[in-house]
Amino acid sequence: MRDLEIRRQLRHYLERAFGHDPSALILDELGICCGRVRADMAVVNGELKGFEIKSDQDTLLRLRSQTLLYNRVFDTVSIIVANKHLDEVRKMVPRWWGVVIAEENGAAARPRFSVCRREGRNPNPDPISIAQLIWRDEALEVLKVNRLASGLYGKPRKFLWEALVRNFPLTDLRALVRRQLKARGDWRSAV
Repeated sequence: MRDLEIRRQLRHYLERAFGHDPSALILDELGICCGRVRADMAVVNGELKGFEIKSDQDTLLRLRSQTLLYNRVFDTVSIIVANKHLDEVRKMVPRWWGVVIAEENGAAARPRFSVCRREGRNPNPDPISIAQLIWRDEALEVLKVNRLASGLYGKPRKFLWEALVRNFPLTDLRALVRRQLKARGDWRSAV
């Protein structure tokens, strides 16, 4: 089973699950940690949900590094795997990650998903990695609106992200980052 087949079915599944919520945003290829890795898909609603796909053609060589970076950002993560990767993936990803098997569905063109392990909540997100999801101008605008931008206008984005982390509790930071992502109008779709 190929990545594109799984990706199309995942998008279809996410649209059914979250399409009724006009505030939910479904994204393809969301760059995280300053673009060091891209989540195959993400949902931004009351949480930031990450999804990784490992098809029959994929290897698991990058999974350990992807896991470390996903763990910094997402509230929940699910990995969708071909059967051949199931045993190894279950050993590699944290227990709070959901594991979903993508199986051939007979004559149907779409794979069938079976939940092997339900996702849980990320026990240890990294505030600075969450702040890095928003662009420099977005971070500066948030700081200006909250009267926190003094001395930061000409500073690189790193200083703006640090100011966000210093001035907003994690719950508020997560909410403002989700709002900024939803407000951004120039998302592209990979499928």
